Amino acid sequence: MKKTLVSALTTALVVGAASTTFAAANPFSDVPADHWAYDAVSQLAADGVIEGYGDTTFRGNQNITRYEMAQMIAKAMAKSDVSAADKALIDKLAAEFSDELNNLGVRVSNLERNADMVKWNGKAEYTYYSHRDKDANKKTNDDQLLFRLEPSAEVNNHWHVNARLDASTDLAKDNADVNREHGTDSIQDTDVTLKRVWAQGNYGNFQVKLGKFAQIDNDSIFDTSFSGAEVQFGNKVTFTAGAGRQNMDADSDFTQKFGVGEKTANYQYAGLGYGDGKFVGGVDYHHLNSDTFNYAVDEGAKANTEDNANIWLAKAAYRFDKTNALNGFYANNTSADDFDKAWSAQYSYKGAEAENKGTWGAWAAYRYLGQNTDLFSTFDVILAGQKGWEVGANYAPFKNVVATLRYGNGKDLLNDHDIENLFGRVEVFF
Repeated sequence: MKKTLVSALTTALVVGAASTTFAAANPFSDVPADHWAYDAVSQLAADGVIEGYGDTTFRGNQNITRYEMAQMIAKAMAKSDVSAADKALIDKLAAEFSDELNNLGVRVSNLERNADMVKWNGKAEYTYYSHRDKDANKKTNDDQLLFRLEPSAEVNNHWHVNARLDASTDLAKDNADVNREHGTDSIQDTDVTLKRVWAQGNYGNFQVKLGKFAQIDNDSIFDTSFSGAEVQFGNKVTFTAGAGRQNMDADSDFTQKFGVGEKTANYQYAGLGYGDGKFVGGVDYHHLNSDTFNYAVDEGAKANTEDNANIWLAKAAYRFDKTNALNGFYANNTSADDFDKAWSAQYSYKGAEAENKGTWGAWAAYRYLGQNTDLFSTFDVILAGQKGWEVGANYAPFKNVVATLRYGNGKDLLNDHDIENLFGRVEVFF
């Protein structure tokens, strides 16, 4: 699904690197990076929910003791003015340290602890879009309603199992649009679909994923998921590698963009990432091998049939302060002869936060999305095979509700037609 909360690329780059950059900002020097509660404690400290001693350490032992942790959790539990995200972290810590909290007179029952091992998040989402070819006088409109569930189950201190379930309906026809009759580029599911399911193990600076999940660069040219395995090493500097199978047949995101049938591809990728404070960046490589890639070609050029896609990508994001940020990427498919480049540059101001009513954001961007490189595009109003300007804004009118509007104006890369696209979405999170 396309990203719409805040701006798609900035959010994915910055939030996706949070586990890397935040470790460097931990204010409690005695907490080791491989402690299971490290990220939770650091986040609560940054939000002002948990406080350390005056010298910014926990004192006592080299590592924080469970009793000291329980004291801080007890104080955090007594606070009522915490965000929903911080409340979830406090509940998870309280479940783990229930024995120590009971000794302090703060009751956490076994039932509460067990219930905390399985969590359900999700959203209901309404989307409207209008894609317009002004020179050909063609227009495609659609409005869709999606329901998503994302369960997460704790296996032990290191392993979790995660999943995503999507179901949608076509509001204009009041059905699931089985034959995609309403809107030539409709991408709705016809029933409840298991989009992702994977097991994830975290061991300090090492992480492994097994199953069906999102790969790297899902914030730009790979907004999909694949079946396989991934490993990641590092802290500020990370190395990520994955391999498996990528769906590219008639039901995949790929053919929704181009209308050409491909076989399931063998898929490998690797990337180096860096995140420290305000800056996040990375260089990645993707290789796909299928029986036939039917690449788009310039008018009059010979057919470009190829068995491989070899895509290099560089991306970066810089946040100047709490309100201003820049981000962008550049990608090239060295196996394609035409439309082999994709790039984007975006400025973002603030951004809607689902948990904070009244927050808002706006952005402006220019994108060039060559369809032979931007294989699984994440963008909503400048689509794969197009170039042009995008402007947008989002707003949280109520807690856990975000509304987003986008407008795009530019050219179709294949026929040079003028295009104009509109996009609107309302998300209700739970």
